[in-house]
Amino acid sequence: MRVVGPVMGIVWVVFLLPAWQSAWDAPQGIERILSLAAIAGLALTFGWVVVTCAGPRGGPGPHPAAARVLAVELFLVGLATLAAESRGLVGLVFVSVSAIFLLRDPRALFVPLFAAAVILAVPRVVPGWDTIDDLIVSVFLASVAVFGFTQLAARNRQLAIAQDEVAVLAVERERERIARDMHDILGHSLTVISVKAELAGKLFDVDAERARAEIAEVQGLARAALADVRAMVSGTRAVTLAGELAGARQAFDAAGIEAQVPGALDQVPDDLRELFAWAVREGTTNVLRHAAASHVQITMTQDTLVVDDDGRGPAVAGPGNGLNGLTQRARQAGARVEVAENDKGGYRLTVTRAR
Repeated sequence: MRVVGPVMGIVWVVFLLPAWQSAWDAPQGIERILSLAAIAGLALTFGWVVVTCAGPRGGPGPHPAAARVLAVELFLVGLATLAAESRGLVGLVFVSVSAIFLLRDPRALFVPLFAAAVILAVPRVVPGWDTIDDLIVSVFLASVAVFGFTQLAARNRQLAIAQDEVAVLAVERERERIARDMHDILGHSLTVISVKAELAGKLFDVDAERARAEIAEVQGLARAALADVRAMVSGTRAVTLAGELAGARQAFDAAGIEAQVPGALDQVPDDLRELFAWAVREGTTNVLRHAAASHVQITMTQDTLVVDDDGRGPAVAGPGNGLNGLTQRARQAGARVEVAENDKGGYRLTVTRAR
C-alpha cells in the first residue's frame, strides 16, 4: 500500500500526453510556452499530491494546503487550454483526483461534478474547440477509484491504530495479572512462612524436633513460592480450591488459630472453584496478617463463600491490593466481593455469584 498507491498515481500523469501533444503542435508563441509550462507544472503538482497524501501518508482531515493546491491546479488547467484548447481540460481529471486526496471527505466528490460541468459547457461556448464529452467518463471513473482507494487506506490506518491499542491493552492487562498474582502468591506464602518461622523460634528451647520440622516446612514453602512465581510469570500456574483449603487449615494450625474449614467441595460449581480458591487464599492471608483472631470459620454453598473471624474487623483505611485483586477476579467471573464486620465484631469476607 505504501508504494503501490503513489506509483499508480504518478503513472496517471501519462494521460496528460495528449494535452502536451496538442500544445506542442500549436503555433509558436507565448500561448504555446505557457501551455507547455502549465502542463508540466500540473504533472509535478499532481505527483506531489499523490506522493504526499496517498496511502498511509494521508492522515485524517483535509490537508492544510488543500485549497491552495487545488487553486494552483485549476489555474494551470486554464493556462494549458491556451494552446491545447479543449485537450487541456484533461487536467480536470487530475484536479478531481487531487481534491479527493487532499480533502479526504465525501464532499470532495462535488469537484468531479464541477469538472464534468466545465467539460460539457466550455467547449460548446468557446469557438473552435472540439467537444470532449468522453472525458467525463474518465473523470468519474478516476474519482470513484481514488475515493475507494482513500477509504481503504483510511480503514487500514484505523485498523493499525486499533491493533496498536489492543497490543497496549494486552500488555497492560498482563502487567496487572502479574502484579495481582505476585501479590496474592507472595503475600500469602510470605505470611505463612513468617508465622511458621516465628513458631519455630518459640519451639527451639521447648521442642527442638518440632522446631526443625517447622523450619523444614518453611523451606518447602519458600521453594513452592519460588515455583509459583515462575509458573505465574509463564502463565501456567493455577490454584485449586482443595489445595487452598488444605493450605489454610495448615496455616491456621501453625498460627494456633482454631479453624472450621470445609472438607467437601461437591456443592461448588466448577466455574467458581478457582475464584473461591483465590478468596480462601486472600481470606487466610488477611486473618494471619491483620486480624489477630483466635477463631476462623470458612463456609461454602453452591454460589457463596464466607470467611469469618473474631479478630479486629475491617480496616478503616480501606481495601488493600489483595482485596482489589480478588474483586477484579470476581468481576471477571460474574461475582461480587463484600467486606463487612460480622456479629462478633470480626472480619467477614463474602464472595457471591452475582444474580
